[in-house]
Formats: sequence, C-alpha cells, structure tokens
Amino acid sequence: MPGGRPRAFDEAVALEKALAVFWRQGYEGTALPDLTKAMGINRPSLYATFGNKATLFRKAMARYVELGNCTMERAMQEPTARQAVARLLREIINRLNDASQPKGCFLVQSVLACGEEADDIKQEVIKQRNANQAALRTRFKRAVAEGDLSAEVNPSDLARFVAVILHGLSIQAASGATSKELQRVADMAMKAWPG
Repeated sequence: MPGGRPRAFDEAVALEKALAVFWRQGYEGTALPDLTKAMGINRPSLYATFGNKATLFRKAMARYVELGNCTMERAMQEPTARQAVARLLREIINRLNDASQPKGCFLVQSVLACGEEADDIKQEVIKQRNANQAALRTRFKRAVAEGDLSAEVNPSDLARFVAVILHGLSIQAASGATSKELQRVADMAMKAWPG
C-alpha cells in the first residue's frame, strides 16, 4: 500500500524560515499564521511535520545551536583562554550583524519577553545559554590547570563575565549597533582580562 502524498516542501528550508520568525519576533510574539506564511505551508502540514508551536520552537533552537556550536568549538581550541575569548567575541560579532539572518542572538532575542505561559520554553533557552557558559567555564578551568590563567581566577566568574558581554553585544546588535561599534566594546572588555 503506498504511503501518503510526498511533502511539497523542503523540511530543512521550512525550519530555517521558522527559526528566522522566532528570532525576529520572539516566542510569544510569533503566531501560527506568521509561521505558516513564512514557511509556505498550511497549518495541518506544520502540525504533521513539526508538531505544535512549542515543538517547532525547540527544533528551531536545536538548529540554531547546531549552527553556532562550530563557533564555540573553534574558539575554544585557541592556545590560550584569552585568545579563545577574543576569537569567540570576533566571530560572534560577525554573526550578530550578518545580513542573511536577523540581528542579535536567537538565544537572547527569542525569549526576552515571555510570560508565565511560556516559562517552560524560556527555561529551555536559559538551559542552553547555561550550557554555553559551562563550556567557557570548562575552558577556563583548563587554563588555570595549565597555568595560562592565575590560580586566583575564578573560572565560573570569568565565564559569567564573558556571557554577560556576549548577551549585551546581542542586545546592542539588535538595537542597531554596527560590527565596528561592537568590536570596540569587545576590545574594551578584553582590557579587563585577568593577568
């Protein structure tokens, strides 16, 4: 017995379009008609392929993380923690103002304003941001163990400092700051580097 009709759309392309809508409008600011219009599909196709809005958001977030993890992984391979953070800031700044995508960072922009009804989504995004911060902390612990950072440096505090800078850069990019302006902020932050 033959299966149902083949999909008349590319799932990966539709997911990328949904990602962009959530990124620009935030989770709560995005309605199903916004998604179906951007994705070029009808509501039954959305549900059949991606599930409900929350499930689609989770898939979009997973795709965003997949794309961004390369940046973190490449930066963390630098020989010193300072070089790793400088590279991470530089590459993130390039992504924040990439004309092919919405400005800012999806993990910051998508849940800036969420009410209680979307708290589970907000907590999942926070969990992902915390995972990124944990990757920084791990790199800084290694740097302390290797003598690259002073034993007096608290890896958790330094990771939080870098995360605050990254999140602030995202908000500034979404507010219209140019890459040059953001790089000047990053350069200023690097002047506060311990040691």
